[in-house]
Amino acid sequence: MGTGKWVTMKDVADLANVGTITVSRVLRTPEKVSEAKRHRVLKAIERLGYVPDNTAGALSSSKSRVFGAIISTISDSVFASTLDGLSSTLRAAGYELLLTSTGYDPDIEEDALRALLARRPDGIVLTSTTHSAGASRLIKSLSIPVVEIWQLPSTPLDIAVGFSNFHAGYDMAFHLIESGRKNIAFLGGGSLRDERGRRRREGYTAALSAADMAPIMWPKDEQGTLSGIEIGAAFFEEYLNENPHIDAVMCVSDTVAVGVLCEARRRNLGVPGDLAVSGFGGFEVAMPSGFDLTTIEIPGKEIGIASAKALLDPDAARVKKVVDLGYELVVRGTT
Repeated sequence: MGTGKWVTMKDVADLANVGTITVSRVLRTPEKVSEAKRHRVLKAIERLGYVPDNTAGALSSSKSRVFGAIISTISDSVFASTLDGLSSTLRAAGYELLLTSTGYDPDIEEDALRALLARRPDGIVLTSTTHSAGASRLIKSLSIPVVEIWQLPSTPLDIAVGFSNFHAGYDMAFHLIESGRKNIAFLGGGSLRDERGRRRREGYTAALSAADMAPIMWPKDEQGTLSGIEIGAAFFEEYLNENPHIDAVMCVSDTVAVGVLCEARRRNLGVPGDLAVSGFGGFEVAMPSGFDLTTIEIPGKEIGIASAKALLDPDAARVKKVVDLGYELVVRGTT
């Protein structure tokens, strides 16, 4: 166990028998330090476990070299590839990413935002467009870039990078209609906190309305955000108990769709013969080697990379304001 004190630059200098300026030069401009001194300093840093304190430099340069990301959930793989693209691109440019999640709770988002802003980040990434009054005031007061991802809001706070959840929902519903399904249900998107899921559900409703078909949606009210295999199976069971004639289920995510597939198997329903099932996300479970699931594939990593570039050069990003990276409807063995 340690002493509870941070190792300082002076500690390193004392151990290496050099001045603190020499330690600073080794960290910032090593080519200006002799090889012998540089070796001693680096050995001292390794032995002491020294981590440079960047806060002083941030105060003098107005740059923290840190960006913050407030993500709706990290409980599944939804944002994994996006965070990979975001963090790797920022790191290559000499920045780091601080990450926190909200569980789709606006109050938690406000607390997380205040905690991140206390670190004076150079920019913020958000996955939610539903904010508390306090968070909205904070965001509007910011002079740093704010990038909303995985959606295309009609009036972005600053910069938006993503795709249209509404059109993706519409296209998938249209695909199910064109395949001859008559009783198409939508599973998920019932919470106002989940803006993305709600927009997919609205796209589904619009497509069915255009085809003069009645929408079947569950949950019917603003229940918690649907995600996960167990929840998908449980709600699909309730669906069938109320409407046994359902011949297609369009799910808010791939993991929910996997839950539906598992419940269909338990009920000896043939897929896609008796029941068509579609997901959303294009994640690993949807691949032919997994559940061979018809889905909407999202360019997750590209969203992360584009978001990082917007943070690093916000003036250029603000010329376009909205970066639409689109999506792909992938038809596989479940429809």
